Amino acid sequence: MTERLSVRKTYKLFIGGAFPRSESGRSYVVTSAKGEFLANASKASRKDARDAVVAARKAFGGWSGATAYNRGQVIYRIAEMLESRRAQFAAELVAADGVAAKKAAELLDAAVDRLVWYAGWSDKIGAIRGSANPVAGPYFNLSSTEPTGVVAVVAPPTGPLLGLVSVIAPVIVTGNTCVVVASERAPLPSITLSEVLATSDLPGGVVNILTGGSEEIAPWLAGHMDVNGIDLTGAAPDLAKTCEELAAENLKRVLRPPADKIDWLADPGTARMTAFLETKTVWHPIGV
Repeated sequence: MTERLSVRKTYKLFIGGAFPRSESGRSYVVTSAKGEFLANASKASRKDARDAVVAARKAFGGWSGATAYNRGQVIYRIAEMLESRRAQFAAELVAADGVAAKKAAELLDAAVDRLVWYAGWSDKIGAIRGSANPVAGPYFNLSSTEPTGVVAVVAPPTGPLLGLVSVIAPVIVTGNTCVVVASERAPLPSITLSEVLATSDLPGGVVNILTGGSEEIAPWLAGHMDVNGIDLTGAAPDLAKTCEELAAENLKRVLRPPADKIDWLADPGTARMTAFLETKTVWHPIGV
């Protein structure tokens, strides 16, 4: 009996809800933790990043205008879809991180739980960050939260699934859209996650995922005038410094946590959600 050849998968970018190849035609070799060949992944260019920012901006109005409850429902749906593909994600974590199957299952469960956790915060974060402020006069003084806008995210090199989910979910649950530069070392979980996003109820353009080197893409995103914030969790120190300098040109919000000290299994708290929120305060006379 003739041995059957497996169907080779073409790994592409995720922009605007679609899966285009890099406009540059470039790709790079992805290897396992043992150095074995896994796949050829697309290597995004600055043109691809520009297209991703355009898609994120186009999606921002609809996503930020949706109710917080609806955003929570969509993120919960992503968790459902992720859970339904447990076997594939577990196998990719074993190959990418070199962890045992039991550890891969633990990390996968944590990623699903993290999405559910953030989904639950969707209609609550505004309550803990907003307030009715006391004033000495016949006025109401009310503070409420609004999303920052388009956020660039440099995904962490460790925790290719749990870390990725932990940086994307807090950005989008508060109404932002994002452009994510995936881990160059282990991009396959991010590519598979993009397939989950595409088949969930998430509108196209809310999350855009680029594979390839952050050294090329991240500085360009940091200096882009239509990017409102940048999460440098996955950036090396020299790259993070360069991005911070470029981000100052249009006063971007910058999040730069000590990536080497992050425990992705720990309670994430609310800091990542509030990092890309703006506070709007409204004065209104009493009795009018």
